[in-house]
Formats: sequence, C-alpha cells, structure tokens
Amino acid sequence: MKGDLIIINMISTQNIEQAKNLIKKEIQQKIKPIMVQAQNDDFNRKILEYGMFDILLSPEANARERSLRQIDSGFNHVLANIATKNNIAIGIDMKEISELSKENKARRLEKIIQNIKICRKAKTKIALLNYKDKKDAASFLISLGASTQQAKQALI
Repeated sequence: MKGDLIIINMISTQNIEQAKNLIKKEIQQKIKPIMVQAQNDDFNRKILEYGMFDILLSPEANARERSLRQIDSGFNHVLANIATKNNIAIGIDMKEISELSKENKARRLEKIIQNIKICRKAKTKIALLNYKDKKDAASFLISLGASTQQAKQALI
C-alpha cells in the first residue's frame, strides 16, 4: 500500500459537538484510523482533550498571522502533552503539501518543523500520510528534525 492512505472518513467539521458525535459513530462502525481535520486553536484543544480518535491532521494548515520573531504553527506544548496522554498522533499530509505553491510550501514546512520539535520534546507520535516511498518519507521526516524512532513510527 506504500502509505497511500485513502482519507475517506476524515472528520472536518468546525462544530465540536458534531465532531464528537461523528467520532462516536466511527467507533461504533469500527472504522480505523479515525482522523480529525485541525481547525482553530479552541477546537483543537477541546477535541484533543476529548480523545477517542487516532490522528489530528495538519494543525499547521490554518491561516495564521506571521511575525518575524514567532511562528504560530497552531500547535504548542500544551496540546502536545494532551495528545501524548490520549495517544493521538499529529498528521502530516504529503499530498496536500506537494500541491502548494513554492512560497506556501516553504511557510508550511517551517511550521511543520516547529511542530516536529514540539512533538519530539513531548514524545507525541507523528503520522505521515500519502507518501510514495517509505525510505524517502523517513528521510524527509529526519531532515525536518524528527528522530529516527519518530520517523519509523510515523510511516503508517
């Protein structure tokens, strides 16, 4: 299958109660993995505290203000600790990144690098989705700052 994870059952609603209900439905139907698309900071925190799903996809994707001294990547150490406690991985979608323009790709990668550093400190799992070659995907993660153990675990 080579990482070609078909994202059919991704939960992408902005309503927290609706997201919780959809997670419960997917648990009853025994659908794995359960993925939730990251939204705003408040939604991400509440859904991570709720748990009961497997992957929070692309917390860095939302448009945030960028300053010279700080990168707002949509993920912080508090969210990382909650994700670790609830055994939730942070998802990175390679297909989504490859379709971006050069400037947006660079900005997205700088946010992903910051998120990987946070995940490494908090021992949060990373999940890499839609990659073509396992070895290249592992090398890509290591070049972004992931440990070799994180890179091996990230390849679903």
